[in-house]
Amino acid sequence: MKEPKKVITRRNFLAGMSATAAGLSFAPRGVFAAEEPKLNFYNWDTYIGETTLDDFKAASGIEVKMDLFADNDELFAKLKGGNPGYDLIVPTNDYVERMIVAGMLEPLDHGKIPNFANIDGPFQDALYDPGRKHSMPYMWGSIGIGYRKSAVDGVPDSWKWLYDSDRHSGRIALLADASTVVQMGLKYLGHPLNATDPALIKQVEEMVIRQKGHIKTFAEDNGQDLLAAGDVDLTMEWNGDILQVMLEDDDIGYAVPKEGGLLWEDCLCIPKGAPHPDNAHAFINYILDADAGALIADYIQYATPNAAAKAKMDESYTANPAIFPPAEVTAVSEASIYKGEDYQQLIDETWTRIQAA
Repeated sequence: MKEPKKVITRRNFLAGMSATAAGLSFAPRGVFAAEEPKLNFYNWDTYIGETTLDDFKAASGIEVKMDLFADNDELFAKLKGGNPGYDLIVPTNDYVERMIVAGMLEPLDHGKIPNFANIDGPFQDALYDPGRKHSMPYMWGSIGIGYRKSAVDGVPDSWKWLYDSDRHSGRIALLADASTVVQMGLKYLGHPLNATDPALIKQVEEMVIRQKGHIKTFAEDNGQDLLAAGDVDLTMEWNGDILQVMLEDDDIGYAVPKEGGLLWEDCLCIPKGAPHPDNAHAFINYILDADAGALIADYIQYATPNAAAKAKMDESYTANPAIFPPAEVTAVSEASIYKGEDYQQLIDETWTRIQAA
């Protein structure tokens, strides 16, 4: 996800630690000896540590070039017709499965990723990728509502605030992500977010079209910036993005509505045809190092599945309910599953009509 935001300050316990000084273990000898020292990384915005790429280059000699995408649909479209040259990508769980089905991912060599041992037990396997044959867990979290406390009356405890209300007309942002907008609309209407019934999806479409006059924008993964700038009062966003601006502005809050939200897991994957697969394995292993993983998690404020990294974090991170959702939130939230290309076509057509309305 993300090129580092200079406004974020890392906590003092990690201040000044570099990859070299920390003595990170990231690659067995000879892993990248046969490849040119380059890596092409396709990532979300603001979704990597402040010094991660430079530290990796200092430790390995491999230079990382990072391009950014705004959502999973953009990522999938970019690689659907063939890999334009990327070595490492960061798809979300349902898109990992979609890409596996489409033959778009290379199998991973676990022998080149010994730091996989640092990953917490529940994340060492996945229904969408049994045996972690094609993916390594990177971060996880929720989607909810970021809001400016002084501009709203109480906590926005329902998706109604975004989908079915004029209370903040012209001051609302939704994600420019078709699947997420439909899924959160389904949650508000009392349906499972993985529902595939065209009639239910049509209900969401009609509701969003009715609400469009009150929506300022469908944000390209920058709702947190709109909120921080005072351009909106409420935004649908990834929890970590809101937490990044909460560190700088205590007038900003985050809530998962009572109907529940989306629980997601982003993964590190090597796309089919990657020109530097050994370097990609080395970088994955580096990211899964305890110290490197702690630096990344502390900077981007997302929940790490890396138990060794989490053990190095302080309580302001590990006990933050906006980072690690409490049981009452996870109980009503769901993870998105891959539902086939017919469903995806239905969502694409729905999104086209919403945008055109």
